[in-house]
Amino acid sequence: MEPNDRPAIDETDIAILERVERDADVNLAELAADLELSKSAVHYRLNKLKDAEVITSVSADIDPLALGLNMVVITEVSVAHESGYAEDIGRSLTEIDGVFQVYYTMGDVDFVVHSRVQDREQMNDLIDEIVTIDGVNETASTFVMKELQTSARTVANMSEEMTENVVDGSN
Repeated sequence: MEPNDRPAIDETDIAILERVERDADVNLAELAADLELSKSAVHYRLNKLKDAEVITSVSADIDPLALGLNMVVITEVSVAHESGYAEDIGRSLTEIDGVFQVYYTMGDVDFVVHSRVQDREQMNDLIDEIVTIDGVNETASTFVMKELQTSARTVANMSEEMTENVVDGSN
């Protein structure tokens, strides 16, 4: 979404987003009571935020450790710089089983890939898949020893300044 395409968001919208982000299954009546709004006003605001694609989906957070996905691998990928390669390689990286985030970056490396696997064999297979992608020149992987903070929450991780910028429309 381009900066000029962003919808107007106020403090009430931020409060709704924070609550829904924490618990997507939140009871509308409880949320309305907490925010001192009518249930229909909360429903209207939620629909507005969905229509504006501020809320892109409603889903359950699943603990990857409960599924044995206890190995996190961060892989830096350097690629050949030919026209169109970045998009094709990026798409190929996102299609690899175990990959949960792919970033196209500027700097010493071209992509940073975050993956989760259950064991070393899966990790080796994942790295092998990355290096066999046409145009990948080099990879360097780092293995996470301990996760200190993992969160898919956006609103909860925003500073007061960031929130004010959203409400004011300055960012």
